[in-house]
Formats: sequence, structure tokens, C-alpha cells
Amino acid sequence: MISRSDIGGAEGGREAGFTLIEMIVVLTILALMTTFLLSNGRQVSPAIHARAAAQAVAGALRQARGEAIAGNRSVALTLDVANRSYRWGQRPAEILPPDLSLSLLTGRNELISGVNAAGRIRFDPDGGSSGGRVTIAGGGQVWWVGVDWLSGRVSIEMQPH
Repeated sequence: MISRSDIGGAEGGREAGFTLIEMIVVLTILALMTTFLLSNGRQVSPAIHARAAAQAVAGALRQARGEAIAGNRSVALTLDVANRSYRWGQRPAEILPPDLSLSLLTGRNELISGVNAAGRIRFDPDGGSSGGRVTIAGGGQVWWVGVDWLSGRVSIEMQPH
């Protein structure tokens, strides 16, 4: 028969050191502190916001086009320049960062009456669209998100300044 003193020595099985759980807790706390310090210590530049916003608007336009084709109905993405927001369908509005400026070029019949600086880009079930261009500027960069009226194709271009 094996006794306790045979396994852990004379102290009853306890050796000096840390348990695995204690080490995991300490490492988790260190990781959380590091994440907190790194995320709050660095500001995101307006140029990065502009690029991310252009990609987000382009993605929303592509989703609206896909929804129009799949649902066999017209779907419009509404852009509110004054509030720097956009939405389509029943989705909630997405608001862009305050360090960006926004403009919309669209057809006269796609402007929203009664709302200051708002309009839409509409996609038809056949994939075509009303066409238009969203301009997003920030951090010395200008991005154009264009929608071809015939094909509904969405493109992103960085404009020289």
C-alpha cells in the first residue's frame, strides 16, 4: 500500500509553487490589462475611418443590390448626409464617425423631399440601379463609392487630393 508520505513527501503532498488555476487567472488578468491599455492608448486616424466607412457603405450597397435581386423587388439604400448615416430595408441606420464628411450624388428623383441633404440609391430586381456616388472624406483622404446605373456594380476608388 502506498502512503501519502510516499507520494508527496513529509509535508502531506504539498510542494512550493503555483497551481495551474492560479497561473491561468494571472495570465487572464494580464491579457485583459494589456488589451485595455492598447485599445485605449491608440487613437484611430480619420484616414482609417474614411477607408473603413467607404468599405462599409460599399458593402451595404452590395447587400441592398443582392436583396433586390433575391427578393425580386426594388431596394433602396438611403443616405442622410447631415447625420452621416445610411440604411436600407428594415435595418437600423448605421452612423459613420463624426470626423468624416459625406456627400451624395444621385438622380433628382432619388432626393428625399422634406429632409435636408438626404437621398437614395435604388436597386432594381434585374440588378440595375438608379446609379450614384457617395463621397467620404477624412484624414486628408477622399473615397468615392460609385454605383453604375446600368449594371448596379459597386466600386470603391481613392481620389488623389
